[in-house]
Amino acid sequence: MPLRRRAAVLVAAATTLTALAAPAALADTTAPPATGTAAARGDLYGAADPTYDGVWRQSYAEIAVARSGYFASGAATAWLLAQQCADGGWPSYRKDTAKACDPKTEDTNATGIAVQALRIVQSSQSGAAVDRALAWLGSVQNADGGWSYNPGGPSDPDSTAVVIGALGRDASLKPNAKGASPYDALLGFQFGCDAAPADRGAFGYPGTDGKLTPNAKATADAVHGLEEGHLAGYAYARPSTPAAPPQSADCDGNPQADAKLDPNAAASAAAAWLHGRLHAGGGHLTATTPGADTPTPDYGTTADAVIALNGLGRTADTQATATWLGANSAAWAKGNPAALAQLVLSGADRSATGTAPLQQLIALGPAPTKRPTGAMPEADKKDDSSSAATVWTVVGVALVAGIGAGLLISARKRRRS
Repeated sequence: MPLRRRAAVLVAAATTLTALAAPAALADTTAPPATGTAAARGDLYGAADPTYDGVWRQSYAEIAVARSGYFASGAATAWLLAQQCADGGWPSYRKDTAKACDPKTEDTNATGIAVQALRIVQSSQSGAAVDRALAWLGSVQNADGGWSYNPGGPSDPDSTAVVIGALGRDASLKPNAKGASPYDALLGFQFGCDAAPADRGAFGYPGTDGKLTPNAKATADAVHGLEEGHLAGYAYARPSTPAAPPQSADCDGNPQADAKLDPNAAASAAAAWLHGRLHAGGGHLTATTPGADTPTPDYGTTADAVIALNGLGRTADTQATATWLGANSAAWAKGNPAALAQLVLSGADRSATGTAPLQQLIALGPAPTKRPTGAMPEADKKDDSSSAATVWTVVGVALVAGIGAGLLISARKRRRS
């Protein structure tokens, strides 16, 4: 049965640090002057037609701006909240918010990324909106624990990863009535010990025949989803050397070979595969456009891979790629809020050759307010100690488990969905 590929461009969403608007007492600094390629709107990022990506680009832009030390614009969040349907889901875009939603237009990706953004901005209405969204996501979960882009289709790794990023750790590990958790569904797309050595660790995307093919986008999204859902953290330390595919000897004879891989190990193995792909591609990923004879740089998936690896603490492994992105992605990202948000979150900096991605992004939407040094939103205060504890718990577990993608993958054989 054909699996519907995501219609919108997906970028793994990123966590952390901000609140909806600066209190009056803190609003003494404003965003720096910014220039852009399109006139800024008072509520929506970007001037292009939002029909297919309005909610996605708005959410991702808010996340990127918030991570960069700003209080998000209240108008931007109000726009995002108004896009939500009465049943809790989000479509890619609602042109007329006074009209009831067509349930067929609601999708898990827009809903998942909107939840992630709202959890960061913490507006007075975000809590109720998130609760409705989580209820809707629960109502459209597949029996295998995962999600498709639109409800009713087979689960796919990208959609499942975005939802895991919205759910958080506890809900992502909780079995449904069929005994399958969201994490179980995501793990079913990963190649393990029974795969070819070069494929081990990758997440695959099903083709029309249902067969999985290793996919860099699915792999980056899976790692990012595990990070955003707080299932995986600083898994293990690796030197900044090319990641070699784990050899079959790492899997053979291991009494743990049939055990279920834990989220941290799954993310580590996937990260090793991504690192290897970046190295093989000369520091970036490529894609072949239909009708083209030669592959071209895949800026979006390269940025996703950098974001995913950085989330596991592997910034040393991504420095060269982030520099390459900053120097080569100008035409690709120009005027595109989602693409600029990817560059911001990846750490790409074009300040030496042009306007930095953050300043371009700010110029394309509602102006945020600079957060004063030392100011921490209430949401961050609540999460700070638990997040730190989670990171160090993960580190301890990983050190006991061992180092290397081959050893990590050898904990289980690939589970087929």
